[in-house]
Amino acid sequence: MTTRLQSWFAKTAVHPAEKLQLFCFPYAGGGASIFSSWKSRLAPDITVIPVQLPGRESRSTEAPMDTIQDIVHSLLPAMAPYIHKPFAFFGHSMGALIAFETARQLSSQTGRLPVHIIASGKSAPHLPYSKKQLHDLADQPFTEELRLMQGTPEEVLQNAELMQIIMPRLRADFKVCETYVYQPGNPLACPMTILGGMKDYEVTTDSLHAWQQHTSSPIDVRMFEGNHFFIHEQEQEVIGAVVNILSASSALNHAAAAHASYSTNTLQPRFRQS
Repeated sequence: MTTRLQSWFAKTAVHPAEKLQLFCFPYAGGGASIFSSWKSRLAPDITVIPVQLPGRESRSTEAPMDTIQDIVHSLLPAMAPYIHKPFAFFGHSMGALIAFETARQLSSQTGRLPVHIIASGKSAPHLPYSKKQLHDLADQPFTEELRLMQGTPEEVLQNAELMQIIMPRLRADFKVCETYVYQPGNPLACPMTILGGMKDYEVTTDSLHAWQQHTSSPIDVRMFEGNHFFIHEQEQEVIGAVVNILSASSALNHAAAAHASYSTNTLQPRFRQS
């Protein structure tokens, strides 16, 4: 049981000065390793915890999940040992959507929330999905669409054997986004910062500002040079912004206060099974 729960999170050393845990949710097709460089480049009081979804990297033998509901339902119990300490969420693209729905369910089921949510490269969740439906395309047109998105290296796209390995998880991830249906709810009572790429033509600045609907705090929208994968193109700037956001927004101060509150309650949160 312990191994199963721990498999959701890449192992991360905890620094003695830790004040805040930062859960990082990857984009479609990505694994926890996309955040590997973050671990050493964030402040020592922020522990990076990359989320490892089924079907990739250390969990490559598992079947990928293809709905938000399945992912969040399985992820919440795995988070239970962690959320007695203050935490924040970062998610890019599909990861932003998973982070948002995870926060909603945490709030509903445990009353606990991230001290800050950073949603990157994703239109607000209530907006209609405007991109092409890709998850059920035949292999060749599916591969061509991946090439147009510029997120998969050409050497991978041309390796038929490798593509047969990674295609199921890519299809599952696209299905997560393409079949997601937003359910109306109250705004989250935690601050949000929204990141976007200036050349990400499918995620407009208006759609980023529309995240305001989902938090009771004023949002901050920050733009970076680059396309949809600006978090790699401008990695140093993005990491610097994350550190600044979590510090300047007083998230760490909130975290310190929350830590004192959490530490008085030794009960593990209980999650509804549905």
